[in-house]
Amino acid sequence: LSSLCVPFSLSFPAYLTVSIEPLPPVVVGDAVTLKCNFKTDGKMREIVWYRVTDGGTIKQKIFTFDAMFSTNFSQMENYRKREDLVYQSTVRLPEVRISDNGPYECHVGIYDRATREKVVLASGNVFLNVMAPPTSISVLAADTPAPFSRYQAQNFTLVCVVSGGKPAPLVYFKRDGEPIEATPLPEPPAGAGSWAPRNLLHRDLDDTKVPKSLAAENEAGLGPPFPTADPPRGLAAERDSVTETIPETVVSREFPRWVHVAEPIYYFRHTHAPVSDGTVEARATLTWTLNPQIDNEALFSCEVKHPALSMPMQSEVTLVAPKGPKITMTPTRARVGDTVRILVQGFQNEVFPEPLFTWTRVGSRLLDGSAEHDGKELVLERVPAELNGSMYRCTAQNPLGSTDTHTRLIVFENPNIPRGPEDSNGSLPGPCGFRLVLALTLTVILELT
Repeated sequence: LSSLCVPFSLSFPAYLTVSIEPLPPVVVGDAVTLKCNFKTDGKMREIVWYRVTDGGTIKQKIFTFDAMFSTNFSQMENYRKREDLVYQSTVRLPEVRISDNGPYECHVGIYDRATREKVVLASGNVFLNVMAPPTSISVLAADTPAPFSRYQAQNFTLVCVVSGGKPAPLVYFKRDGEPIEATPLPEPPAGAGSWAPRNLLHRDLDDTKVPKSLAAENEAGLGPPFPTADPPRGLAAERDSVTETIPETVVSREFPRWVHVAEPIYYFRHTHAPVSDGTVEARATLTWTLNPQIDNEALFSCEVKHPALSMPMQSEVTLVAPKGPKITMTPTRARVGDTVRILVQGFQNEVFPEPLFTWTRVGSRLLDGSAEHDGKELVLERVPAELNGSMYRCTAQNPLGSTDTHTRLIVFENPNIPRGPEDSNGSLPGPCGFRLVLALTLTVILELT
């Protein structure tokens, strides 16, 4: 029995638990503290912080604490040494950037109580969600400049572009301060070149609005399908049932039938695309059948809600037809051979969307022989005297209206340009011409005698 009474000691392995406190989303520029909490009865060996990238395939050291040498140093040279050690299990990032977004891991190592040669490891992880408020917002019109049509209904699309945000913001439109209730349209397929929805007012651009039987007859060469009697109030809405027969969309060309629609039907599409810097560019489009009578001078605003914004960001435009173009001509006193520039400098009002400018010469063609010229400026190179008194018309139009303005060109003689051998009457000018005529007369008389 005495042989059984051998002294012995119980040895239990050390325990180690590691956890990182979860973080709420932070905004770019905020200070963030990553806290690694751990419990153990062993002796500390080291603490290492990692930033995980490329889906977990790469772990980059950002901070190390070595208890053996009681030293700590950083591997965050690429981060411009933005960390600040508060205590052993804490790393502070004074100003976070979008590039800091992602998972982080805290690895803790301790010596085992049973043997100092063995190290026990444990780790915890946390995801740092960095948000960025949008930096810019703008509203523009799709397909501009565009002409005005008095007798045919046409689609009009506003595009709201929001850049610099992360995550994608919530974008919506208002008219005269009131939110617009719009029918959502599906996102375009990947690779689509245009943000604006298709023009659904014309049958040829929207086969879904043609009954299948009529579409088949049309493909067989039996002629176009018969239109329905009543014109639509706007774009055709998306339907849930794919087997439902949907009448084709037909727009009346009669001015009084479509221009007096009181309540437009709006269609909305929201898309976003990632940017290389980690932000998102969001685009929202609002499309409806334009009515110049009720849409002229209507105020439309695009508003953005984002978790990084304390209040909505907005941009607004007022739909206005052009009125009273202001035209200037240089030089103000044009002479024969000068290059004359006729330019539209502005209007009596703020115009949106951008107008389309067309120049014509009343009663004749332009100097280069063309019937008209598009652009804000008309250039007449080396004007001849024949253009004196000619009238030029500038037509400025946008989808809401059209206006004309005229200017007359007065061309003065240029003393710097020598006159030709004949004057305007075809006679030989000056004393040289008189002597030549006299000599010819004497020659004729001598021949007669």
